[in-house]
Amino acid sequence: MVENNAVPPVGQPALRVTAMPADTNPYGDIFGGWIMSQMDMAAGLVAARHSKGRAVTIAVDAMQFYAPVAVGDEVSVYTDMVKVGRTSMTIEVEAWRRDRFGEAVDRVTQARFVFVAIDENRKPRAIAG
Repeated sequence: MVENNAVPPVGQPALRVTAMPADTNPYGDIFGGWIMSQMDMAAGLVAARHSKGRAVTIAVDAMQFYAPVAVGDEVSVYTDMVKVGRTSMTIEVEAWRRDRFGEAVDRVTQARFVFVAIDENRKPRAIAG
């Protein structure tokens, strides 16, 4: 198990959602793929806003899970734009869990998502400055 002594990012999460029974694996924990999709949605919101248009995921780097998520946990996803190129954006994304009835939080996972801004023909386009 990886040490998880990190502190949640400052500011508001890009996305906050409650983990539901339909999102579980046979062991009762939330699927890692569900968590990844929440992270992708949060980063996608940030990428679209920053690029002022459609942006698509082209890569996810080094995702590692630190703690499980249970049904009823509140999952908060934080984002940080770390690099903007001519057509691409790199966004650091962290998912955190909070027990439904408590205040303690744990970092669940983190990864870097890379998005490319695209036009109506799905071709890369320059990000408006």
